[in-house]
Amino acid sequence: MGSIKPDESRLHSKKLAELGVNYLDAPVSGGTKGAENGTLAIMVGGERSVFKKVKNVFAPMGRAVFVGPTGSGQLAKLANQAIVAITIGAVAEATLLLEEGGADVGAVRDALLGGFADSTILQQHGKRMSERNFDPGGPSRLQLKDLKNILAEAKALNVDLPFSIAAHDRFSRLVNFLNGSELDHSALFLELLETNGKQI
Repeated sequence: MGSIKPDESRLHSKKLAELGVNYLDAPVSGGTKGAENGTLAIMVGGERSVFKKVKNVFAPMGRAVFVGPTGSGQLAKLANQAIVAITIGAVAEATLLLEEGGADVGAVRDALLGGFADSTILQQHGKRMSERNFDPGGPSRLQLKDLKNILAEAKALNVDLPFSIAAHDRFSRLVNFLNGSELDHSALFLELLETNGKQI
Protein backbone atom coordinates (compact mmCIF):
# COMPACT_ATOMS: atom_id res chain seq x y z
CA MET A 1 0.00 0.00 0.00
CA GLY A 2 3.03 2.24 -0.29
CA SER A 3 3.67 4.83 -2.98
CA ILE A 4 6.01 3.58 -5.69
CA LYS A 5 6.42 4.19 -9.41
CA PRO A 6 3.69 2.64 -11.60
CA ASP A 7 6.33 0.66 -13.55
CA GLU A 8 7.64 -0.85 -10.32
CA SER A 9 4.11 -1.92 -9.47
CA ARG A 10 3.69 -3.57 -12.87
CA LEU A 11 7.01 -5.40 -12.42
CA HIS A 12 5.97 -6.67 -8.98
CA SER A 13 2.69 -7.90 -10.44
CA LYS A 14 4.45 -9.74 -13.26
CA LYS A 15 6.96 -11.45 -10.95
CA LEU A 16 4.27 -12.47 -8.46
CA ALA A 17 2.03 -13.78 -11.26
CA GLU A 18 4.86 -16.14 -12.24
CA LEU A 19 4.57 -17.57 -8.72
CA GLY A 20 0.79 -17.80 -8.92
CA VAL A 21 0.25 -14.85 -6.57
CA ASN A 22 -2.31 -12.10 -7.23
CA TYR A 23 -1.21 -8.48 -6.82
CA LEU A 24 -3.01 -5.20 -6.29
CA ASP A 25 -1.38 -1.80 -5.99
CA ALA A 26 -3.34 0.22 -3.45
CA PRO A 27 -1.72 3.46 -2.30
CA VAL A 28 -3.68 5.71 0.04
CA SER A 29 -4.47 9.35 0.64
CA GLY A 30 -5.80 10.97 3.77
CA GLY A 31 -2.75 11.39 5.93
CA THR A 32 -2.32 10.52 9.57
CA LYS A 33 -5.88 11.58 10.46
CA GLY A 34 -7.35 9.38 7.75
CA ALA A 35 -5.35 6.40 8.96
CA GLU A 36 -6.38 6.96 12.58
CA ASN A 37 -10.06 7.43 11.69
CA GLY A 38 -10.32 4.68 9.06
CA THR A 39 -11.25 7.21 6.37
CA LEU A 40 -8.37 6.79 3.91
CA ALA A 41 -8.99 7.09 0.18
CA ILE A 42 -7.60 3.84 -1.26
CA MET A 43 -6.84 3.77 -5.00
CA VAL A 44 -6.64 0.19 -6.25
CA GLY A 45 -5.06 -1.04 -9.47
CA GLY A 46 -4.92 -4.63 -10.73
CA GLU A 47 -7.42 -7.26 -11.82
CA ARG A 48 -11.01 -6.24 -11.06
CA SER A 49 -11.92 -9.82 -10.11
CA VAL A 50 -9.15 -9.91 -7.50
CA PHE A 51 -10.26 -6.54 -6.13
CA LYS A 52 -13.84 -7.79 -5.74
CA LYS A 53 -12.62 -10.79 -3.74
CA VAL A 54 -10.63 -8.71 -1.25
CA LYS A 55 -12.54 -5.41 -1.19
CA ASN A 56 -13.78 -6.03 2.37
CA VAL A 57 -10.17 -6.26 3.60
CA PHE A 58 -9.78 -2.55 2.82
CA ALA A 59 -13.02 -1.48 4.57
CA PRO A 60 -11.59 -0.90 8.09
CA MET A 61 -8.98 1.45 6.63
CA GLY A 62 -11.25 3.55 4.42
CA ARG A 63 -12.94 3.69 1.03
CA ALA A 64 -11.36 1.54 -1.69
CA VAL A 65 -12.06 2.34 -5.34
CA PHE A 66 -10.91 0.25 -8.29
CA VAL A 67 -9.20 2.62 -10.75
CA GLY A 68 -7.85 0.36 -13.51
CA PRO A 69 -5.20 -2.22 -14.40
CA THR A 70 -1.98 -2.81 -12.46
CA GLY A 71 -0.11 0.44 -11.92
CA SER A 72 -3.28 2.54 -12.02
CA GLY A 73 -3.42 2.79 -8.24
CA GLN A 74 0.06 4.29 -8.23
CA LEU A 75 -0.86 6.56 -11.14
CA ALA A 76 -3.94 7.75 -9.22
CA LYS A 77 -1.74 8.45 -6.19
CA LEU A 78 0.62 10.52 -8.36
CA ALA A 79 -2.36 12.48 -9.70
CA ASN A 80 -3.54 13.02 -6.12
CA GLN A 81 -0.11 14.25 -5.06
CA ALA A 82 0.11 16.62 -8.04
CA ILE A 83 -3.21 18.15 -6.98
CA VAL A 84 -2.07 18.36 -3.35
CA ALA A 85 1.30 19.98 -4.12
CA ILE A 86 -0.08 22.48 -6.61
CA THR A 87 -2.99 23.39 -4.32
CA ILE A 88 -0.64 23.90 -1.36
CA GLY A 89 1.28 26.34 -3.55
CA ALA A 90 -1.92 28.19 -4.46
CA VAL A 91 -3.03 28.38 -0.82
CA ALA A 92 0.43 29.64 0.20
CA GLU A 93 0.26 32.42 -2.40
CA ALA A 94 -3.29 33.36 -1.40
CA THR A 95 -2.32 33.42 2.29
CA LEU A 96 0.66 35.68 1.65
CA LEU A 97 -1.45 38.00 -0.52
CA LEU A 98 -4.07 38.27 2.23
CA GLU A 99 -1.51 38.82 5.00
CA GLU A 100 0.37 41.49 3.07
CA GLY A 101 -2.89 43.21 2.14
CA GLY A 102 -4.06 43.36 5.75
CA ALA A 103 -7.05 41.00 5.52
CA ASP A 104 -8.12 38.65 8.31
CA VAL A 105 -6.90 35.38 6.78
CA GLY A 106 -8.99 33.17 9.07
CA ALA A 107 -12.12 35.18 8.26
CA VAL A 108 -11.41 34.82 4.54
CA ARG A 109 -11.12 31.04 4.96
CA ASP A 110 -14.49 31.08 6.73
CA ALA A 111 -15.97 33.21 3.94
CA LEU A 112 -14.79 30.69 1.35
CA LEU A 113 -16.34 27.68 3.16
CA GLY A 114 -18.56 25.84 0.71
CA GLY A 115 -17.47 28.05 -2.17
CA PHE A 116 -15.67 26.95 -5.32
CA ALA A 117 -12.20 27.58 -3.85
CA ASP A 118 -12.89 25.72 -0.60
CA SER A 119 -10.88 22.57 0.06
CA THR A 120 -9.40 20.49 2.85
CA ILE A 121 -6.03 21.96 1.94
CA LEU A 122 -7.33 25.52 2.25
CA GLN A 123 -8.94 24.85 5.62
CA GLN A 124 -6.27 22.65 7.23
CA HIS A 125 -3.05 23.83 5.63
CA GLY A 126 -4.18 27.43 5.27
CA LYS A 127 -4.68 27.46 9.05
CA ARG A 128 -1.23 25.89 9.55
CA MET A 129 0.31 28.61 7.39
CA SER A 130 -1.41 31.40 9.33
CA GLU A 131 -0.34 29.88 12.65
CA ARG A 132 3.15 29.02 11.36
CA ASN A 133 2.55 25.49 12.66
CA PHE A 134 4.43 23.04 10.46
CA ASP A 135 4.60 19.99 12.72
CA PRO A 136 4.66 17.12 10.26
CA GLY A 137 1.55 15.36 9.11
CA GLY A 138 2.95 14.78 5.64
CA PRO A 139 6.69 15.54 5.59
CA SER A 140 7.91 17.77 2.75
CA ARG A 141 10.57 15.21 1.77
CA LEU A 142 7.81 12.72 0.89
CA GLN A 143 5.95 15.35 -1.13
CA LEU A 144 9.19 15.98 -3.02
CA LYS A 145 9.64 12.23 -3.62
CA ASP A 146 6.13 12.07 -5.08
CA LEU A 147 6.79 15.08 -7.30
CA LYS A 148 9.96 13.43 -8.62
CA ASN A 149 7.91 10.34 -9.47
CA ILE A 150 5.22 12.49 -11.12
CA LEU A 151 7.80 14.12 -13.37
CA ALA A 152 9.45 10.78 -14.18
CA GLU A 153 6.07 9.34 -15.19
CA ALA A 154 5.26 12.46 -17.22
CA LYS A 155 8.57 12.10 -19.06
CA ALA A 156 7.84 8.43 -19.78
CA LEU A 157 4.42 9.40 -21.16
CA ASN A 158 5.91 12.35 -23.09
CA VAL A 159 3.69 14.97 -21.44
CA ASP A 160 4.66 18.39 -20.07
CA LEU A 161 3.34 19.30 -16.60
CA PRO A 162 4.45 22.89 -15.94
CA PHE A 163 2.62 23.33 -12.62
CA SER A 164 4.09 20.08 -11.30
CA ILE A 165 7.55 21.21 -12.42
CA ALA A 166 7.11 24.50 -10.54
CA ALA A 167 5.87 22.68 -7.42
CA HIS A 168 8.83 20.29 -7.63
CA ASP A 169 11.31 23.16 -7.84
CA ARG A 170 9.72 24.94 -4.85
CA PHE A 171 9.60 21.82 -2.69
CA SER A 172 13.17 20.97 -3.69
CA ARG A 173 14.28 24.38 -2.46
CA LEU A 174 12.35 23.97 0.80
CA VAL A 175 13.79 20.51 1.47
CA ASN A 176 17.35 20.98 0.25
CA PHE A 177 18.14 24.61 1.09
CA LEU A 178 15.72 25.72 3.82
CA ASN A 179 15.93 22.72 6.18
CA GLY A 180 12.30 21.82 5.53
CA SER A 181 12.72 18.09 4.97
CA GLU A 182 10.81 16.98 8.07
CA LEU A 183 8.37 19.89 8.20
CA ASP A 184 4.78 19.39 7.05
CA HIS A 185 4.31 20.00 3.34
CA SER A 186 2.28 23.12 4.19
CA ALA A 187 5.70 24.59 5.09
CA LEU A 188 5.98 25.41 1.39
CA PHE A 189 4.67 28.72 2.72
CA LEU A 190 8.09 29.29 4.31
CA GLU A 191 9.76 28.92 0.92
CA LEU A 192 7.37 31.53 -0.48
CA LEU A 193 8.10 33.89 2.40
CA GLU A 194 11.84 33.49 1.85
CA THR A 195 11.45 34.04 -1.90
CA ASN A 196 9.68 37.31 -1.12
CA GLY A 197 12.33 38.45 1.36
CA LYS A 198 10.05 37.99 4.37
CA GLN A 199 11.18 36.73 7.76
CA ILE A 200 10.68 32.99 8.25
